Amino acid sequence: MSTETDIRNHPDPEVLRSKVEELIRNFRTELQSGELRAKVLALIPIFHGLRRLGKAVVPVKYDSSARDRILYYFQKYPRTVIDGDELLVVSGIQEYARRIRELRVQFGWAIVSGITMKEMREDEEEDAPSELSSMRPSEYMLLNEEQDREAALRWNVANSIRKEPGSMRDKILKFLRANVGRSVTNEELRYVAGNKTEWARRVRELRTELGWPIVTKTTGRPGLDVGSYMLEADRQSPQHDRRIPDDVRRKVLRRDGYKCQNCGWSHDEWNASDPRHLELHHIRHHAKGGQNVMENLKTLCVVCHDKLHAKEK
Repeated sequence: MSTETDIRNHPDPEVLRSKVEELIRNFRTELQSGELRAKVLALIPIFHGLRRLGKAVVPVKYDSSARDRILYYFQKYPRTVIDGDELLVVSGIQEYARRIRELRVQFGWAIVSGITMKEMREDEEEDAPSELSSMRPSEYMLLNEEQDREAALRWNVANSIRKEPGSMRDKILKFLRANVGRSVTNEELRYVAGNKTEWARRVRELRTELGWPIVTKTTGRPGLDVGSYMLEADRQSPQHDRRIPDDVRRKVLRRDGYKCQNCGWSHDEWNASDPRHLELHHIRHHAKGGQNVMENLKTLCVVCHDKLHAKEK
């Protein structure tokens, strides 16, 4: 049996390493010759041998497909920045990015890309930990070790909305409204937006200009994963309580301990029969000269907020 055949058929990493080493030693003769094609042809089995060696370092029981090898690698190093070249090695295929998309779309694994995190940073959409904020476009991270069983259904909805006519912002809102009270990922929102770089800006506009209660880990729901979004209720904030900058929103919520300053309700008490959420209330209304500053804002649950506005009418 030839060395090249051994490489194609043998799963043992040490045997493969030895065969590749032998091929590289034999390549010295071709390297010293002047024939280009002979060099290229001699490198092909070396290339395949290195690719097979990369696949072979993954335990055999996880070696049934490139997708399984990639998932094994992510699960081995969760919440760790993984370079695309690492996934190229363990997957053994050039199209590893497609397998990552399948893991997100079909199987519900929360894998974030450096491209999406870069777009979030540029639009100041969320304060991310340093290891995420410094990710390069070619890098990835598994954010959550728990598989999201509803992801495939959401992606089907996202795919349908993505194809509809309308603005990017309207499509993002429609997707969020189809998933009220459920966490969705930045990758899903980017996909709904047609993979346009402005998706994060449109989400922020929906929250800070149009008053939709869209929250992230740093803008109202500390329990959410980084890169996750939630439309807490299918309603907009009152006109005079919109346009609060996110940095001010964060500071007020933290100051108030993420609790209603009237009744003490917090998200820890959330249940399906009482699906309230937290909003910021202007102590002195905008119409009367009230400013979007911490001293003029306080955290209220929607029940107390609505009662307060009803009294003021």
